Amino acid sequence: MDGIMQYIWAFLVGGGFCVIAQILIDKTKLTPARILVAYVTAGVILGAVGIYEPLVEFAGAGATTPLTGFGYLISKGVREAVGERGLIGALTGGLTAAAGGIAAAICLGYIAAIFARGKPRG
Repeated sequence: MDGIMQYIWAFLVGGGFCVIAQILIDKTKLTPARILVAYVTAGVILGAVGIYEPLVEFAGAGATTPLTGFGYLISKGVREAVGERGLIGALTGGLTAAAGGIAAAICLGYIAAIFARGKPRG
């Protein structure tokens, strides 16, 4: 039963992030791109001050999969790199921590572009 509860909490927390984003899209004049940037920035800030870590432990993939999780990953990578390498870690830590996800997104996007037939608008 404990395993099922982990899935339920992951679904509820991840769904909560989606609900908040949808409300922002529907009720404000914010563009989706600005909301995405706000989510990443919020993840960085909440990760930097230590608030996001307990949410990750509680909700697992429900907290790490949305864009706030990407921001959290960047802040965690910077924190670890600064501890290991000093100030230069502030510049390299975020990219090092997120390199696997970024590489996967680029490669899979390229593969999808090979098989998809894009058409110009108009």
